[in-house]
Amino acid sequence: LLALTCSGPASAQAQRSLLDDPTVRARAQHGLDRLYNVDFDKADSLFTLVADEHPDHPIGPFLKALGTWWQILLDLNDTSYDQTFYDEMDAVIARSDARLRRNRSDFDARFFKGAALGFRGRLRSNRGQYLRAARDGRDAMDYVLSIADADTSRADFGFGKGLYDYYIAATGDRYPAARPFLKLFPDGDKERGLALLNRTADDGTFLKAEAHYFLMQIEYLFESDFSATREHVTWLRRRYPDNPFFHTAEGRVLAHWHQWRQADDVWADVLNKHLARTPYYGRSAAEQALYYLARSHASRGEYRQALVRYTQLETYSKGRPNPSYFAVVGRLRQGQTFEELGKKAEAAARYRQVLAMPDKGRAHENARRYLSQL
Repeated sequence: LLALTCSGPASAQAQRSLLDDPTVRARAQHGLDRLYNVDFDKADSLFTLVADEHPDHPIGPFLKALGTWWQILLDLNDTSYDQTFYDEMDAVIARSDARLRRNRSDFDARFFKGAALGFRGRLRSNRGQYLRAARDGRDAMDYVLSIADADTSRADFGFGKGLYDYYIAATGDRYPAARPFLKLFPDGDKERGLALLNRTADDGTFLKAEAHYFLMQIEYLFESDFSATREHVTWLRRRYPDNPFFHTAEGRVLAHWHQWRQADDVWADVLNKHLARTPYYGRSAAEQALYYLARSHASRGEYRQALVRYTQLETYSKGRPNPSYFAVVGRLRQGQTFEELGKKAEAAARYRQVLAMPDKGRAHENARRYLSQL
């Protein structure tokens, strides 16, 4: 539900929207392209021009917050940018509220407030603050859907409604226990949602990349369609080749469907970029690469080579106050690899280490089970 965080930039009241200003549109679109390709300085310079020319408009802090958002996405285990992001989105909401007090139908205020609430909810959900995230999602919904219903002439415009339609319906299908709660919301429709998202991916102006990204997630997590998932991640990789977030997503897609030889090429490239100190290929990228390279070795019965990679992964996780998912699950799989080699004492030691780490991906449950079976 919290994925319904953005909607298109069009409006039935286009003449009153800053988003229809040709200069703003050109700078924002160029800035977004630079942002997705992790050229933060160039993106910031373009966004600053827009913000300086419109000092009281919510677009300024919103564009600034997008740069912070991408700093967070590049390593979700790092919380050092969180408060800055919350402050920036709070500024968007405050400016939007000031406009709404003057005019309750102000399009820009409704658009940016809905988007800010949604983005804030996404981060709160990532941080496990599910109640606060749900409140943000609920508050964003009215803004997102009312904007989407205003005009269907532009492909960007249906993005938020497409996300809403798909996730409401898909959540009910996958999690029957959630259906009583979902009755509090307007009905969704998966096919209609997918059609709207695909239209944005094909014909959108500002939101093409977001549409491809969310379609990749949907096809990966809900539809289990390898071909469609690969299509969207390939589009993102070709359009934004310097973005490590999309680079590692490509590797995860290939690994998920056990395309290990192709995945190895991707993960070796990610690791080499990290070792070469390529910008933004930090510890998180290296941990993912080592984890999946180890799993690839294990899939072929190359357990000693897998252990080398798991040991390297272990060194990356040392000193982290909050070990990553890949560090925790990697330690668990390291124990399994020792078991495959008949080294039960070493395996047991790794399972006990997992129990002393934060529980991620049901690692504690699995570690206890593996210990009981030794």
